[in-house]
Amino acid sequence: MEGKIRLNLEKLNLGEKEKLLLAVSGGPDSMAMLFAMKNISETMGFKLFIAHVNHGVRGELALRDQVFVEKTAKELNIPYYTKNVDMVAYGKELGISSEDAGRLLRYGFFREVLSNLGGGYICVAHNKNDQAETVLLRILRGTGVEGLKAMELISGDIIRPLINVERTEIEDYIRDNKIETMLDHTNLQAIYSRNKVRLELIPYIQENFNPNIIDSLCRLSEIASWEMEIINKVVEKKFNLLVKNISSNSIIFKGDEFLSEDDSIKRKLIRRGIHHILGHLNGIQEVNVGTVLDLFNNGITGKAIHLPNNLMAIISYNDYVIKTRKEEAKDPNIYKLHMGVNRIEKLNMIVEISNVGEKDINFSDKSIKYFNKDMIHGDISIRFRADGDRFVPFGGRGTKKIKDYFIDKKIPKDKRDMTPIIVDEEKILWIVGLSIDDRVRVIDQCNVLKIEVKELK
Repeated sequence: MEGKIRLNLEKLNLGEKEKLLLAVSGGPDSMAMLFAMKNISETMGFKLFIAHVNHGVRGELALRDQVFVEKTAKELNIPYYTKNVDMVAYGKELGISSEDAGRLLRYGFFREVLSNLGGGYICVAHNKNDQAETVLLRILRGTGVEGLKAMELISGDIIRPLINVERTEIEDYIRDNKIETMLDHTNLQAIYSRNKVRLELIPYIQENFNPNIIDSLCRLSEIASWEMEIINKVVEKKFNLLVKNISSNSIIFKGDEFLSEDDSIKRKLIRRGIHHILGHLNGIQEVNVGTVLDLFNNGITGKAIHLPNNLMAIISYNDYVIKTRKEEAKDPNIYKLHMGVNRIEKLNMIVEISNVGEKDINFSDKSIKYFNKDMIHGDISIRFRADGDRFVPFGGRGTKKIKDYFIDKKIPKDKRDMTPIIVDEEKILWIVGLSIDDRVRVIDQCNVLKIEVKELK
């Protein structure tokens, strides 16, 4: 077994003194990985660290495992890190399964440790049987080709040194080296989907259909990986062409160009966009991707759907958007402004108000507007829109609801509540970035007030 692991690590061309954080639960797989990696590191020169997560679902047994791993780490003189989490509560918060929540919490902690160490890789004890179980589970859930490729020796910052090692080899290694392990009794109970596949479905298939089902599923995974290499190259080119705007928490596709693609490419683009935002696709199933595809294909402005992991998809005119739902809340406060420079930290802006003469007016700068000071009554303030807001658009005659004005101007729904509005004590003066109220436009021989709005650097 150690020979297979050593060959796997040599393929990766890791540098000497590379930091490897071993995810150790205390079970047979991770303990076998720990002792094998300890022996291998003596000649390959890796710096090992151990991390353990208590998921908060097995009470005293989980605490037992936590203490056991800490004790083992001290005996082997390997630095140890641990954390207690509540994966059930976290799953409910995100609207995903507790298993997916546990995975997010684990890897979040592992990456936090690695960041504090100055970088490195996470080593997990997934083996050949895990690979086959993962492929079968994904088939049962209706995966696409991408899901069939399952796990790889290395993906990003995650290394799977045991990925081509069978569970029987691990059991032999544990027995031959007299390695103590902690048995998680829930692994022997068909209470989770993976356990049911491991304990019931695969043995049934081996007995009745294919005794080599583990090898067959792993071979399918390998073939899918080859196919996906080609597909991903095509999707990446399309993605770069069709993305209008991209940030850490949102993707905006060019609507018309997106719609011109085949549905199979659209699906891949949606998955690619979600992966960019989340950094993973845990909890995202093909049915979720299909729902987004249906939304985008229908093309109805304002329509939105919620997705797992606090995501949402929405159509805003010709923008097809996937983004996080944790948007900055609309600030309900009204901020009074005074003559001179006003720094408003919460709004990330500076508002400067001054008196000017008619000869100083320059209409070319969109961040500056000029007002008939004689038509302004009371204090000037800045706020966001409120229900029932109306104003007279510049050049217009009657009042218009701001909501209708935004729709006419095709302002995206998620931007409307975040557009600042400058008001006096009676009316709206300026929807910043758009229009002033016609009633306060500059006329001949009036006193002129200049208001400039800038981003706070």
